[in-house]
Parts: sequence; C-alpha cells; structure tokens
Amino acid sequence: MTKSTTNHNRYFEDFKLGETILHATPRTVTEGDASLYIALTGSRHIIHCAQPVAHSLGYENRTIDDLLAFHIAFGKTVADISVNAVANLGYAEITFDSPIYAGDTLTTSSTVIGVKENSTKRNGIVYVRSTTLNQNHKQVLSWVRWVMIHKRDFDSPAPKTVVPDLSTFVTAQNLPVINQLDFKDFDIATTGSDKLWDDYIEGERINHPAGMTVDDSDHTLATKLYQNNAKLHFDSVLMQSTSFGRRLMYGGHVISICRALSYDGLENAISIAAINSGTHSNPSFGGDTFYCWTEVLEKWTLPKRNDIGALRLRMVGIKNQTADSLDSSHIIKNNKRQYHPNIVLDLDYTVLIPRRAPKYKEQL
Repeated sequence: MTKSTTNHNRYFEDFKLGETILHATPRTVTEGDASLYIALTGSRHIIHCAQPVAHSLGYENRTIDDLLAFHIAFGKTVADISVNAVANLGYAEITFDSPIYAGDTLTTSSTVIGVKENSTKRNGIVYVRSTTLNQNHKQVLSWVRWVMIHKRDFDSPAPKTVVPDLSTFVTAQNLPVINQLDFKDFDIATTGSDKLWDDYIEGERINHPAGMTVDDSDHTLATKLYQNNAKLHFDSVLMQSTSFGRRLMYGGHVISICRALSYDGLENAISIAAINSGTHSNPSFGGDTFYCWTEVLEKWTLPKRNDIGALRLRMVGIKNQTADSLDSSHIIKNNKRQYHPNIVLDLDYTVLIPRRAPKYKEQL
C-alpha cells in the first residue's frame, strides 16, 4: 500500500527571523460574503449596509465590513502561521488603509519580526507583520500579531530572542483617512442617532444594552467564512484532550459580535481606522452570551479635516453577564492586569466619526 503525506504546517522551530511568507489562495470578496456576515453578527454600520449613503460620502459603493475584511485576510495566514497554535496572544498596529469593495481580490503575506521560546521549551511565541493587497497591488490592511505555537521537537535549540518594539497605538497623524471622502452633509437620520464626534467625552463609559448568544453552529460557520482552519476551532476530537475539553470560538469573531453590539451608543462610528491592541483574556465557547461596554479613551481632531474626527475607544467584551455588572476594577487588581473570568475581550481601537458642521458668524 502506498503511503501519502500531508503538510502539517509550521511549528515554532520552523520560523526564521526576517523571512516573508506569501499565503496561498487569494480571496475575491463577494456580496454574498457581506450578506452572510450580517446574518452571523447583525452588524448595522451604515457604509457597509447602504450603497446610496456610502456613495454620498465619496465611497465607490457600500464597503465590505472592516472586520469581515480583516478576518478574511487574517484567515489566509492561519495555515502558515497559527494552525499549530496554542493561542493567539495579541494584536498591534492594525490599520485599515483603503476601502474594500465586493469584487476586490485580497492577497496576504507575512514577515517574521520576532521569536521567543518559552521557559517550558514546549512552545514559543512568533511575531509577524502581515499586509494585504488588492488586485491593483494597493495595500488595504496591515497588522502585527503574536502567537504561541507548539514545538515539534522539544529538544530543538532555542533561537535568539527578538521581541519587536511596537507602538502603543496608531497616532492621529498616522491614521488612514481617505482624502476624497466628505462627511459635511452626513445624514444622521440614516443611523437613527444625532450623537456625533463633538458629543463624546473623554473618560465616558457606554454600557451597550443588547446581548447576543452565539451557538456552535454560528461561530463554526463564521470561521469557515473567514477560511480560518485553526484546529482548536473545528476539531472536537482533538480539543477533548485539552484542558478546555471542547472547541474554542475564534477570538476575532468575538470582536465582530462586540462591535455589532456596540452599534447602540456608537451609531455614527462610520468605520474602523485602526486597532491598537487587543487581548483575548478568557476563552469563549458555543452557547455563550456576549455583552460589552466601551470607554472613550481619547478624542482627536484630524489634520486638515473639520468634517470628521477620531475616537480612540476601549471595547470590553463580557460573556454571560451584562455590561453593567462589571467595571474596570475587574480588569486591574493591585496595579496588575488580572481579568475577571467572564471578561473575554479587551480591545483598544480607533474609529472615524462625523463632526458637527462648524457654525459661521453671519456676515453683516
């Protein structure tokens, strides 16, 4: 009998500092993808839903949801980066550089920018910077993430430790803002809220009222939509032998659920400009019900723009407890970050939101 072998992908010792990996299978994003994403998340953000509104603001068409685009691009990296992961540990410097439309084809590559073996010598952390281009070779997404990955051979020598120096957040000056967009005539009736950039206060907290239960079938279908083939999301037999005892929900889908829930209170947060950092602080599973709150960290004006501003936000996702049942004391204890077991997400991100039209003095 002839034996065949398959590629079981990379383990920690297979990553080399400085190498660039071109990920297979470019993905053309379709209207069907966008509709299925809405079905799985309930997302209501206006430029992803209404073509006339998007066009009136200067977009070519309604755009693909920022997070759907990110998850698809991210999914391309999994087979080469994290299919053998213990856990995805964090994100930094994620920028949404250009709008993505149905019909665009996305191609992603990753460069290894850091490696660090853990003290157990059973696994290690790999840092990669990934970029996604459209069919015109225009960069539409960029991000850094770090992943804990199993070793194939526990006795393989440790590489020289290199941990990249990453920005705490993407500054206002470095946020991608499309020059041809114009929000001066933004119609608040399309979102159902008159709360604009001017109305938010640094330090305020928004307890988003709605919750959403995500079943196993929901998060499994979503992760298939993203073509994320990480074993810990799909292989029940494998996961039975772990400390979790069951499949984990993809953390990126938790971000999408919380972003959708945050619509109530952030209705006019038109798009995500950057994700500064993120922590999946506890695992999520099928059947969990999610709530979230948002804190306004900073308000920024943007260079040469008076029609739109930026809000740097902290979105905290909770499972199986309402948003008003926990607060920041359940994240920081004794000056150390220590998350309550029901807090599953701590995301620092920046959105673009229209400003009120400036009031001009009447000319006498």
